Amino acid sequence: MEAETSWTTYPYNYMTTYIPEAESYSEQSDDDEETKLQTFAIDSLLPNDLLERILSFLPIASIFRAGTVCKRWNEIVSSQRFLWIFNNNSVSQGPWYFMFTTTDDPSGYAYDPVIKKWYSFDLPCIETSNWFVASSCGLVCFMDNDCRNKIYVSNPITKQWRKLVEPPGHKATDYTALSTSMNRAKQSYSVSIVKSKQVAGDFFQWDLSIHLYSSETMTWTTSVTDVLTGWRGGDESVICNNVLYFLIYSTGGNSDHRHGLIASNLSSSTSSLMRSFIPMPCALTCGRLMDLKERLVVVGGIGKHDRPEIIKGIGIWCLKEGGEWQEMARMPQRFFQGFGELDDVFASSGSDDLVYIQSYGSPALLMFDMKFKCWKWSQKCPVSKKFPLQLFTGFCFEPRLEITP
Repeated sequence: MEAETSWTTYPYNYMTTYIPEAESYSEQSDDDEETKLQTFAIDSLLPNDLLERILSFLPIASIFRAGTVCKRWNEIVSSQRFLWIFNNNSVSQGPWYFMFTTTDDPSGYAYDPVIKKWYSFDLPCIETSNWFVASSCGLVCFMDNDCRNKIYVSNPITKQWRKLVEPPGHKATDYTALSTSMNRAKQSYSVSIVKSKQVAGDFFQWDLSIHLYSSETMTWTTSVTDVLTGWRGGDESVICNNVLYFLIYSTGGNSDHRHGLIASNLSSSTSSLMRSFIPMPCALTCGRLMDLKERLVVVGGIGKHDRPEIIKGIGIWCLKEGGEWQEMARMPQRFFQGFGELDDVFASSGSDDLVYIQSYGSPALLMFDMKFKCWKWSQKCPVSKKFPLQLFTGFCFEPRLEITP
């Protein structure tokens, strides 16, 4: 399957840099006599406010193309008024999924579940596919995987971006988890980094610190520093309802499970992170955290009873009040087998009511609709596996025009 027309052919700033000239048309009669015909476009009869409403119901990809139709349409879809109407439109655009094509560069394809199409897509700022990625409400945050001090926030649709000041804490950490949260009402955002570093000479002791960035103050603060015993931090975290959730991993103590969850309220301070420890619903091979409509959702690989490190299925759970888990779904066996040889770890992210699941060893993309409890495959991605050890990964983000970093 070939990819659809490259998305990068229609960048948002293209609307203001190129406007096609209107063309005139004429027709010739059967008698070869030139006759001038008066022609007009039907949209010329519509007032701007009505045309704005009509265009606001288009899929977001079509809006970019609409901006190249004529000068009038370009001015409409580029206006702040149109962005406001589009933002308040009740029609859901659906979260997109970006899939990296190689491990060397950040190029890839973005999938639109509404019109079921893949677009060739380039991300701003990110240099390689192994960078840390977090997203929230149209905002995507990137952090390099080397020094872990280059952090960018961007809108991948409009290509607008901003580089953040370097975060505090250890320059060299063993594990880092990145997350971000967008406040649409205030048009502000926060970024969190959870750093975990082994205490020298003691594998069971791990220094853990939480660092928060506020776009309102444009500064970092260190909210928590603690030492975990028998547990370490990892690379999985999410902000949901002003609570930072992150997974911790057993270092071989007396824990019955390999994973645990910490809930840190960003509005208050705590002296001990383990006081907010939440057990996982079952023995997991891996866990992926996501915020779906202000609900914390975990997608996890279910381990075998006798060998918990071996995956036997995939489940989805939602955290209820009081720290109890509610199982939302288990992947049917036919979909689980559809991935082929599924590793114990996999990629998964989601937004709104949609969860994406992808095997690292295949470009196949599975979706689960939390509202309709429906599993289905995406359209086949244009990416093909070129060699046996080729890895695939990706992330979910909301396509929005009005969000600015």
